[in-house]
Amino acid sequence: MSLRSSHGKFISVSFESVDTRSAEPLLGPILGRRLGVLDVGSNTIHLLVVDAHRGAAPVPATSHKEELRLTEFLLPNGAISREGRDRLVAAIQRAVAAADTHGPEELLAFATSALREAANGDEILEEITQECGIELQVLSGSDEARLTFLAVRRWFGWSSGRLLVLDIGGGSLEVACGTDEEPQEAFSLPLGASRLTASHLKGDPFDAGDIKNLRRIVRTSIAEIVPEILSLGQIGHPVGTSKTFRSLSRICGSEPSTSGPMVPRLLKRDVLEDWLPRIFSMPIQERAKLPGVSISRANQLVAGAIVAHTAMDLLDIEELEICPWALREGIILRRLDWLDQ
Repeated sequence: MSLRSSHGKFISVSFESVDTRSAEPLLGPILGRRLGVLDVGSNTIHLLVVDAHRGAAPVPATSHKEELRLTEFLLPNGAISREGRDRLVAAIQRAVAAADTHGPEELLAFATSALREAANGDEILEEITQECGIELQVLSGSDEARLTFLAVRRWFGWSSGRLLVLDIGGGSLEVACGTDEEPQEAFSLPLGASRLTASHLKGDPFDAGDIKNLRRIVRTSIAEIVPEILSLGQIGHPVGTSKTFRSLSRICGSEPSTSGPMVPRLLKRDVLEDWLPRIFSMPIQERAKLPGVSISRANQLVAGAIVAHTAMDLLDIEELEICPWALREGIILRRLDWLDQ
């Protein structure tokens, strides 16, 4: 390998013949770290603790997750109710205790759309600091999209070309597209599966008129960003992340999670389109029996399917690949980048 010296000349370095200790000034030390990420989302509170170092994939050490669904505790004025606040604080306290037992060097704690948009978000953040002893960083929608994009790029690599990444969360839909590790365009739309279910869908099964109305709203919203995405050029590799995409992919025939993260999983638009009428007509108990769908997520499956299919249709995506890495992994990877500078 050749490196340019400070005098502009090239020097040849053979890593096979160089003692790694003497190479450290050039290469930097490879340090192992145990990092924790606490993700306070609209649907769940998820703790992930990993062992990681530069140049390697983070290896999960433990995971702790609790369903919370903060959108169900929203008051008419947009604030989170007292009950929701109490449940949130208690869940974070349990997650922090779980992290303490596994000894991460750092706990990177962040919140997404539920607290970002709550009318009393600042009060809740202060309460969490006092009661739980941690400070939550509230990510912007653009930050969510960019960090998820980073994780997907690292997972699939440069050979995937121009990536398009779709991430359906509880409160928002993130969309990012680009050829590098930093996307050229990043969007966050208020089209989360839990949010849309709470605001637009009623009944069991859901009212057909409500579903038709929601499909129109979702299509109008996504259509606004389509020209900017398509103007970047041909999409080389469309990708979906998040539980919603994993569930839809499983319903449409992908391998179960027990097969491991390395198994390729696809979501095909025509297969999803065939499933839509059946999913729409099912009561919640039937949706919960579908492969890859839990009872806690069954209620928001219809809204998630509408968002996924509409995005694929408007962007002319015939199939997208499911990525097991998303926002939490993006946070970890970015932190490792900073630590090793």
